[in-house]
Amino acid sequence: MSTSGPQKSLQRHPLAGWLMIAPAAVLIATFLIAPFILAFGYSFTNQRLISPNPTEFVGLRNFEQLIGVGTLVLSPETDDAGVVVRDDDGALQYPTVRSFTRANDDFPHLQGMQEWFGWNWGDDRVVVLARDLVFMKALTNTLIFVAVVAPVQSALALLLALMINQKLRGINIFRTIYFMPVVVSIVVVSLLWRFIYDGRNGLLNNLLEFLSFGLFQPIDWLGNPGTALWAIIAMSIWQAVGFHMVIWLSGLQTIPVSLYEAAEIEGANAWQKFRFVTWPGLRNTAVLIIVVITMQAFALFAQVDVMTNGGPVDSTQVLVFQAVQRGYEQQNIAGGSAISVILFVIVLTISLTQRYLTRER
Repeated sequence: MSTSGPQKSLQRHPLAGWLMIAPAAVLIATFLIAPFILAFGYSFTNQRLISPNPTEFVGLRNFEQLIGVGTLVLSPETDDAGVVVRDDDGALQYPTVRSFTRANDDFPHLQGMQEWFGWNWGDDRVVVLARDLVFMKALTNTLIFVAVVAPVQSALALLLALMINQKLRGINIFRTIYFMPVVVSIVVVSLLWRFIYDGRNGLLNNLLEFLSFGLFQPIDWLGNPGTALWAIIAMSIWQAVGFHMVIWLSGLQTIPVSLYEAAEIEGANAWQKFRFVTWPGLRNTAVLIIVVITMQAFALFAQVDVMTNGGPVDSTQVLVFQAVQRGYEQQNIAGGSAISVILFVIVLTISLTQRYLTRER
């Protein structure tokens, strides 16, 4: 079998192929590979954005500062007679955490730490301390965001794809409506939803008040630490569900119609068709959806930056926002780079785990 003319030419002159990919390779190396290498290197230094002091190698100190945690077991206070001290409400009184984390030579490893969370263990109280409390909140919020958005968004997108995968008049209108939020800038969407969530005259509060006949009390959705993160999660699911719906739809349309016809002949109901025909046919699509949603969820930034700026009380801090804030606003390039490296390790680990669990068997 003879090789065509253009293929022969490329084989004889491979330089032409390299010249064709050179622009893309230069851009990838400049804006992806080089920044990653620099961030990895800076994470082991005390690099500042603007500083008269020379950069020094500090080893793992940045990572120890970020992920350093400790535990403290507090026993109830007792008086001189050895009787447990209680407050006016009868609750046990414990020593303050600051008495262990501030200028206490007996606990040098706890110096500078802050209380993260705690629980009661019998009469004792166990306190978990963090060296960088804001980073730990950002890490926790990011993991919560991923854990909620990935399954909910993928399931909702699949449901929408099944609904619009019908040969009905006007079905393209619904496809357009569901996909429309995807083509709108995430900054514009965030600004729009900030008005919807407004605590005084927001659309959501007005709608809930109308539906409850005035019984619903308005909530400052973005100003309340208990609701701010969940408000961002709801908006993020709504904004990107159309994109993943299209991916599911493309997978649905690759399933042969003959399989459904055979299932009908066998007397399969709707659930059995989905379980034994649709879902097995969507296996590769499901893997793609899970990976894409997970990557996008870990990259959460614009919604937080526009809607809450990390507040209130650091309740919406996330890793990417923290990396940008420390690297540029606080001019701590080393700290921001260390956060980026930690995020890379987390995402890589989850990606490899997902690939292992969804491998062909």
